[in-house]
Amino acid sequence: MDIYKDYDTLFLDRDGTINRRIVDGYVTSWEEFEFLPGVLEALYRFSQHFDPIIIVTNQQGIGREIMTHEELALIHNKMLEKINENKGRIDQIYYCPQLKVFNPLCRKPNPGMAMQAQEDNPSIDFNRSIMIGDTDSDIQFGKNLGMLTVRISNNDSEVNVSADITVSSLLEFSKWNLESQ
Repeated sequence: MDIYKDYDTLFLDRDGTINRRIVDGYVTSWEEFEFLPGVLEALYRFSQHFDPIIIVTNQQGIGREIMTHEELALIHNKMLEKINENKGRIDQIYYCPQLKVFNPLCRKPNPGMAMQAQEDNPSIDFNRSIMIGDTDSDIQFGKNLGMLTVRISNNDSEVNVSADITVSSLLEFSKWNLESQ
């Protein structure tokens, strides 16, 4: 398997994959946002091979009224600036602000965000897509759509859904194809 030849689209979770997850909390400001080690280099590497690169993130802090859509947009704009400064790229961000208790279609593991991405970009083929995340809901989201799934192992959460590939970081996966041949 050649991840850079066999797959076109990259779906990424945000919290716990791109930035440090706040346990039992939410990133509600740029000051609380902290890129995980190696993420900016990994996004640069991915930018050379995947098109599009899409973030899909559950953000129920909005539904809980802990933050607003505008505050989330500020965080994402700053994040994108930093990624672009480091020659990486994110083509689109989809988020679900609704509460988990309502099980909305947009909330992972439900397929709503991926379906919206495909509607916005009809060239997306889920069978040629990769989903990278750190939680069972991320992995189940990818599996529900027939994607290759990659888990960022943080050793913090119980694993009930097996991913196709497990790595310690986004950077490790960006190098995985080269080192696995």
